[in-house]
Amino acid sequence: MQSTFNPKSSRRVLIGIGGGIAAYKVCEVVSTLFKAGAEVRVILTDSAQEFITPLTVSTLSRHPAYTDKDFWQPTRQRPLHIDLGEWAEVLAISPLTANTLAKLTYGMADNLLTNTILASTCPVLLAPAMNTEMWQQLAVQRNWQQLLADSRYHGMDTGYGLLACDRVGAGRMAEPAEIVTHIQSLLHTNGKRDLLGKRVLISAGGTREHLDPVRFIGNPSTGKMGLALAQAAMHRGAAVTLVHAPATWNVPQGVQSIPVVSAEQMQQAMLECFPEADLIVMAAAVADVKPASYSAEKLPKRSLPTKLPLEPVADILAELARLKQPHQCLIGFAAQTGDIVTPALEKLQNKKLDAIVANPIDQPDSGFGSGNNKATFIDNQGHQVEISPCSKLQMAHHLFDFVQGSIGAPGTWH
Repeated sequence: MQSTFNPKSSRRVLIGIGGGIAAYKVCEVVSTLFKAGAEVRVILTDSAQEFITPLTVSTLSRHPAYTDKDFWQPTRQRPLHIDLGEWAEVLAISPLTANTLAKLTYGMADNLLTNTILASTCPVLLAPAMNTEMWQQLAVQRNWQQLLADSRYHGMDTGYGLLACDRVGAGRMAEPAEIVTHIQSLLHTNGKRDLLGKRVLISAGGTREHLDPVRFIGNPSTGKMGLALAQAAMHRGAAVTLVHAPATWNVPQGVQSIPVVSAEQMQQAMLECFPEADLIVMAAAVADVKPASYSAEKLPKRSLPTKLPLEPVADILAELARLKQPHQCLIGFAAQTGDIVTPALEKLQNKKLDAIVANPIDQPDSGFGSGNNKATFIDNQGHQVEISPCSKLQMAHHLFDFVQGSIGAPGTWH
């Protein structure tokens, strides 16, 4: 799991670990954050220490872990919960137990973790984990919804699967990679939900145009940029639909997934979802041509054509641009080699887009398959912003910042 922060400034993340078997997974969160360059501090509740030790997380974070024993020591000049609350930029609680959830809902503070939360103003990320029956109790769900009504709290959906009690159902804690990604988003946005109430439609990945069941024309796109856009939009409050070509990653909990294979299938899915969308980001690498004929059975090698007849596929972005309404915002991508700006400008103007992202695919650690990217954003007024190399999640947030700041004239999607 790769993650990167801005190397020029260390980010401060406080992790609160509750009592539950999922506590062992939080070790990966702590380790990943530290490796990414963040300063990490950890609070363990008394119950959490029944599952993992302070020594474990201290070793991973390179800093002593805090427990209630530290909270009640009178040797500090300032109260520990005040220092930690003021220090943290983001506070994440994982696993969040039913007990801690109830305390937070009613503003109770009887240990170091709950006192620190009340003494802080930073965004709080909640990753609940518990038995299915516990999670589905009306009282627990009432507390969950009441707490999330406070804009300071950001909740992660529980997963579905085999639990430690051998029950198969809801209640699994979000995976460490998802928790880290959400923390990164909160560090960028400081918890703002500026896409709340917006419906965001995103395409991702490289389409495949099959000659027969095993051979196809394709491209190296992995869809990681589209995935990052979906994550960033969801973390900023949007309702997200992701239309994606075959991929090796999992669609995050909370994102509507529409898997497709060919450009024709992607076209159909995008057109069906388009009328309800406010913001559309066409990040997929869609094929330009396809084999003129398709064989339902695998062609013998001797039967393969020496010259493959091709025919064009529909231009999905151009079709969406023709259908776009004044309240909608349509953004395209232009993956280029060499001069990336000139062809991107032509694409922006010819297809009458609101903005375009020009990104190089011939530079190290950028473009297809990479965890990082660099780009130039261009809007329909000619404003350009160059984004230095960063993670694709950061690139996604930079794009949404650009959209919010540049595309705000009357009659646009705002």
